[in-house]
Amino acid sequence: MRLRYFVLLPVLVLIRLVLIPLVLMPLGVARAFFQAATATPSPVHLTSEQDHQRVMDLLHISALRRGPDGDPKSPNAANVDEAKVPKYSLPDPLVLKNGQKVTTAAMWWQQRRPEIVEDFDREIYGRAPANAPKVNWEVTSTSRETVGDIPVVTKKLVGHVDNASYPLITVDIQLTLTTPANATRPVPVMMEFGLSPEILAAIKKRFTDAQWTAFNGNGPPWQQLVLAKGWGYAILIPTSVQADNGEGLTQGIIGLVDKGQPRKLDDWGALRAWAWGASRALDYFETDKTVDAKQVGIEGLSRYGKAALVTMVYDPRFAIGFIGSSGEGGAKILRRKFGEQVENVASTSEYHWMAGNFLKYAGPLTPDDLPVDAHELVALCAPRPVFISSGSLQVEGGWIDGKGMFLGGVGAGPVYRLLGKKDLGTAEMPPMETALIDGEIAFRQHSAGHTTGPNWPTFLTFAGRYIKGPGNSAVPAASKH
Repeated sequence: MRLRYFVLLPVLVLIRLVLIPLVLMPLGVARAFFQAATATPSPVHLTSEQDHQRVMDLLHISALRRGPDGDPKSPNAANVDEAKVPKYSLPDPLVLKNGQKVTTAAMWWQQRRPEIVEDFDREIYGRAPANAPKVNWEVTSTSRETVGDIPVVTKKLVGHVDNASYPLITVDIQLTLTTPANATRPVPVMMEFGLSPEILAAIKKRFTDAQWTAFNGNGPPWQQLVLAKGWGYAILIPTSVQADNGEGLTQGIIGLVDKGQPRKLDDWGALRAWAWGASRALDYFETDKTVDAKQVGIEGLSRYGKAALVTMVYDPRFAIGFIGSSGEGGAKILRRKFGEQVENVASTSEYHWMAGNFLKYAGPLTPDDLPVDAHELVALCAPRPVFISSGSLQVEGGWIDGKGMFLGGVGAGPVYRLLGKKDLGTAEMPPMETALIDGEIAFRQHSAGHTTGPNWPTFLTFAGRYIKGPGNSAVPAASKH
């Protein structure tokens, strides 16, 4: 009897101290009790340096090669001398991994293109999850205003990402959409990966008016040029989708999908996350009666130029791409020893753009070991039109490598031709401000700095062959660039 008592005693205590009070407490309090008992683990917090080291440990890499410096006065300055570029060889976009030549469009779509996409997914940009959450778009305000001389309607939107699977992370995508107020039918839209007004204002404060003009060109704002064609424009804030640093990889959409845990080696990086955000914005455009969602283009500069190119690759709904100064990791040939290098992108300041596996090519492997290169990234956009933009070597500098981006377009030419489209028309780098816009791949190097501004008039001329919208007589004066 005494033994039975000692066996039952813990059960009686549990009933007395826990179950009876729980039954008697209010429903809301009981629910909170159970939530606390099964609390969701908090997001892991790692600095960029800690997460970078974690990736290296997973890859069994003890050290990475140092990349060159962007400062031309540094003893470790990046090469900007064509005569010092070593020879390299590129993978053939029209040869299967088994060595068979791709000779038909069917072979491209069914065999070779999937091979190239898999290499980019696994080794460079990472895999976007199949179970990414849905986004509920909310129009938070609608206003009538004037841009230049054109009356417009601007909607501010927030894309609330469903976080029911992990409520500790909230992602609200910031987007604005501006369309001509007098439009009588849905209009084409150019969407930009843009900066918030506060950040843009802070950047502009660093320049005098003369410096700002020299760097950006003296033409009208691109928004006015787009509206003058009767089109609309949209600005997506990519950092509202995913932070632009390694510390944020357990936050944002990447952290939400991974429930606050660090990435696997082939998980997506920020570039693919930003592209995912652009695709979700396009989802909204498909529901907005003011937008012709089949005529939406994507534009970005620098790291956002990389994101714009990645967006074109992974979402065939985008009709055209304007890829500004995208450099290494964008349209620039990765193997080319000019300007920024793979080692820079693999560093703690930029690795978060890419998959963890990318770090291998700055450690035990080299860029020559990459299974793919930028020409194949451009080729994955085929047959849709792509405009590659660069600033001048003298003003923008050599970091982004204008010729390297041009060569990315050149190398994509065979795929465009296979699909019945025109390439750049030459393999020779054209003189400054020479527009190559006769084919579906286009290129122009303007004489200003790190901006797409002076190339907008040329891009819109190029785009006008593919994007059809109502005209508008209020055309601003074109930039002399």
